[in-house]
Amino acid sequence: MRVPLFLGPAARGLPSAGRFGPVIFPMSSSSMAPPSVLAAPALLLMAVACGLCAGGNYYNQALLHSIALHFGVDQAAAGLSVTVAQVAYAVGLLCITPLGDKLERRRMAVVLMLLAAVGHALVGWSGSFAMFMLGTLVAGLFSVAAQVLVPMAAALAAPGHAGRNVGLVLSGLLVGILLSRSVAGGLSTLGGWSLVYQVTAVAMAVMALCMRRVLPTSRHPQPLPYAQVLASMGHLLRTQPALRQRTLASALAFAAVSVMFATMALVLSSAPLQLSDAQIGLVGLAGVTGALIANLAGSWADQGKSHVLLRLGAALLLMSWLPLWWGQASVAWFVAGVLLMDLGLQAINVTNQSSVASLLPEARSRMNAVYMTGYFAGASAGSALGVWAWNLAGWQGVCSVGAGLAALAGLSVWRGVRWSQRQALGLVQAQAA
Repeated sequence: MRVPLFLGPAARGLPSAGRFGPVIFPMSSSSMAPPSVLAAPALLLMAVACGLCAGGNYYNQALLHSIALHFGVDQAAAGLSVTVAQVAYAVGLLCITPLGDKLERRRMAVVLMLLAAVGHALVGWSGSFAMFMLGTLVAGLFSVAAQVLVPMAAALAAPGHAGRNVGLVLSGLLVGILLSRSVAGGLSTLGGWSLVYQVTAVAMAVMALCMRRVLPTSRHPQPLPYAQVLASMGHLLRTQPALRQRTLASALAFAAVSVMFATMALVLSSAPLQLSDAQIGLVGLAGVTGALIANLAGSWADQGKSHVLLRLGAALLLMSWLPLWWGQASVAWFVAGVLLMDLGLQAINVTNQSSVASLLPEARSRMNAVYMTGYFAGASAGSALGVWAWNLAGWQGVCSVGAGLAALAGLSVWRGVRWSQRQALGLVQAQAA
C-alpha cells in the first residue's frame, strides 16, 4: 500500500531521528542545520505565554454574575460566553494550529497572540453584549497560540526530553487557567469586570513582543500546502489508533471538568454560599496543585510509565464528584472536589498530549491539532451540558452529568491502556520470533 507523501519519512518507512528527536530532511543547507534547543528562560517564557492565552478564555467563568448584571441579561445568556470561547478555540485548533507544519512557528505564535489581544480589548471596552460576545469569539479563536507553542517545545527539546518540555509548558497553561479565575475576581473587585480584559489585552501584546525577541525560529523541514495540511489530519486520525484513543479519553475528561467550571460561579454565588467574584476566584486556586503533576506526567511519558498516571487520573476525576456534590453548601467540600478534579485532568491530559507528540515527530503540529480539537470540543460540549443541567435540575443535575462523563472517561482510559499493552506485547513477541 502506498503511503501518502504528506505523512513524512517515518510513516513511509524512511529513516528518522528517533522517537522524540527532530526529523531532518535532506533538502537544503538551511534545512540540514541542527535545530536549536530551547534554553530554560525561553521555555519559561513559553509557559507564561501559554498561561496567558489559555487563561483568557476562562475569565468569564468567575465573572458571569457581574457580566449578566452589567449587560442586563440572565445568567444563562451570560453563561453562553463560556461555550462561545471554547467553540472558537476548538475552531482555531482545527483550522489554524496545523499551520505550524507550514509556517515559521515563532512568527505565527506572535501574530496569533497580538490578534488575541485585540479580542480581549474588544471585550474590555465593549459597549454592548453583542460586542462582548464578538470579542470573546475573536480572543478564543486566536488564543490557540498556546497550542502552537506546545509542539514547538517538543520539536526544540533535547533528545529524550520532549515529554518534559511539553509538561513544563502545559504546567504554565494550567497555572494560567487557574490563576485567571483569581486574577479575574481580584481585578473585578478593584475596577469592575472589564478591567480584567483590558489588562489582559496589554499583557498579551507585551508578551508577544518578548517572544519575538527571545524565542528561536522553528520551521517544519518540509512545509506543506495548507489544503494538504488539512487533508493529512483526517488521514492521521484514520490511521493512528493511539491518537484516536487518547483524544477520546481526554475529550471526555475535559468535558466532565467543564461541566463544573461552566457552572461554578452560578452555584457559589447562589444561596447558601453567596460568594463574591473575588471569593469565587480564590476557590479556583484549589486546583493549582494540578500543575505539580504536569511535569511529573511529562517525565513519566518520556520514561514509558504513563499507564500508572492515566489510571490514577481517571480514578481521581470520578472521585471528585462526591465532594463536589456536598460542595453546594460547603466551600471546604467544593475546594476538595476541585483539587481532586484538576489533579485527575492533568494526569490524563499531559500524559496523553506528551504521548501524542511522540507518535509522528514530523507531524507534531497536525497531531496536536487533532488531539486538542477533540479536547476542547469535549470542553465545549461539557460547558453546554453543564448550563443545561443547571437550568434543568440545579447543582445535583450538574453533578450527575459530570460524574457520568467522568465514568465514560475512565472507561476510555481503561480501554486505551489495555490496547497499548496488547500492542507492546505483540511487538515484543514479533521481535522475539
